[in-house]
Amino acid sequence: MSESNHFSQSDEPAHDAPGPAPGPSDGGSVPEGRVPDRSVSGDFGSGGPAPGAGSATGSGESAPGAGSAPGTGGEPGPDDEQGQDGRPGPGTGPGQGHGGRTGHGGEQAPRMMARMFPPGAGPSPDPAGSHHERRIRSFQPRRSRVTKGQRLALEQLWPRWGFDVDGLRTLDLGALFDDPELPVVLEIGFGMGEATARMAAADPATGVLAVDVHTPGQGNLLRLADEQGLTNVRVGNGDAIILLREMLPPDSLSGLRLYFPDPWPKARHHKRRLLQPEFLDLAARPLRPGALVHCATDWENYAEQMLDVLSAHPAYENTQPDGGFAPRPENRPLTRFEGQGLDKGHKVRDLLFRRR
Repeated sequence: MSESNHFSQSDEPAHDAPGPAPGPSDGGSVPEGRVPDRSVSGDFGSGGPAPGAGSATGSGESAPGAGSAPGTGGEPGPDDEQGQDGRPGPGTGPGQGHGGRTGHGGEQAPRMMARMFPPGAGPSPDPAGSHHERRIRSFQPRRSRVTKGQRLALEQLWPRWGFDVDGLRTLDLGALFDDPELPVVLEIGFGMGEATARMAAADPATGVLAVDVHTPGQGNLLRLADEQGLTNVRVGNGDAIILLREMLPPDSLSGLRLYFPDPWPKARHHKRRLLQPEFLDLAARPLRPGALVHCATDWENYAEQMLDVLSAHPAYENTQPDGGFAPRPENRPLTRFEGQGLDKGHKVRDLLFRRR
């Protein structure tokens, strides 16, 4: 990313970023060439992928907003679902629920989303495709505007520095970063990528594998990395669970970052929070011993849950002698989103754990 193309930062939209393609409802039709899902896995599909249809893109997101709420695992997709930090999302109205369900729990035939880029030339709207398994989702798929600058960055840089989380191959991180000795940190949910780019610039000796489902954010991070001459950033499009479970080799990561994931503030939605014991089980395999797990949130009861879940897991140990929260490390930049939370009186909590 050494040659800057000076991608425009204009807010003028160039295209709607496609959300994930909905899968078939339990009783609906199935797109040609796909097999209906007949099994229901656990929350994170620990038993392996089921040959289901539809899409499974997404991860804990750092950017605000919401689109069609997940309808997997028998869950309806309510229009009143909330986005990042409890902010209400616009919803999609009836007939738009993920998993072939309407926003009010009704049924509909699947509606495939249009592809913005030719295959291989940009992020796919449905990277996992038929590799999808049914489970409770921790993210909110949504549609957003892609600016001309973001689209140009995706068109020019994605074939070299982007990849789809399709679950069909194991990543060779040394080849991906053109350096087999480079330590790699996984960041799940990077929003518009400003903080990710700043951390990558401050530590060029560490590779940043950044995964999200937000197309404008993917394009913006690629643009920032190119303009700043960064060579240590790679951008993944899709579900972080599939990436952890099926695409990362054992002991391949030197760290994991989870900054301001969707807190799912309503009590009935807490099961959708990303940081759960099952998630830590999956992350333990690609994390090498001594790898740092750094989480941050400005939602108090989610911070308490994170601390409880991490402290109880045998694969991780708290770096703080008192077993509590950590001071914000200087290497984690104060983001615009974080500043908005602080202005509202939210208290930001950092957690620093190590893989045993």
